[in-house]
Amino acid sequence: MQVELRLSGSNQVLARLDLEELPSNPQPGLWIEVDAQPLLVTQRRHRYALRDGRYQLTAVALEVKRQARPADALWWKGQWVIGNPSCHFNALSPLLRCAVLPEGPCATCGHFRERQPPRPHRTPGAERELRVGANPEGGGCQG
Repeated sequence: MQVELRLSGSNQVLARLDLEELPSNPQPGLWIEVDAQPLLVTQRRHRYALRDGRYQLTAVALEVKRQARPADALWWKGQWVIGNPSCHFNALSPLLRCAVLPEGPCATCGHFRERQPPRPHRTPGAERELRVGANPEGGGCQG
């Protein structure tokens, strides 16, 4: 399948490649290297064609920007992250380090706060549904 690499902010086509030529399935936030040039994928667009009454994927266009991977970028939970992902303020993104000190580095930031694990989600009214619904002890109508 054909993949177009387009420079972000313009329609300039940097390269046309086959998907098999790329190291993996390129998604936004992934750094790739083409002709020894580091590129950050910022957006992915699909092109479809109607064939035999069905739409089929015919091409993929990747918007990229010329950017070397930062020294403090690391692969974390299936994605690239810039900076320290254990910090509460980290954006957990390959595009932005954090809101407090976006230019970094994390090592000199005085605002570090350990990220807390997410709390379990509670649906409002769940307790009421239990009381209004069937008797939890197994009572109820017998037919």
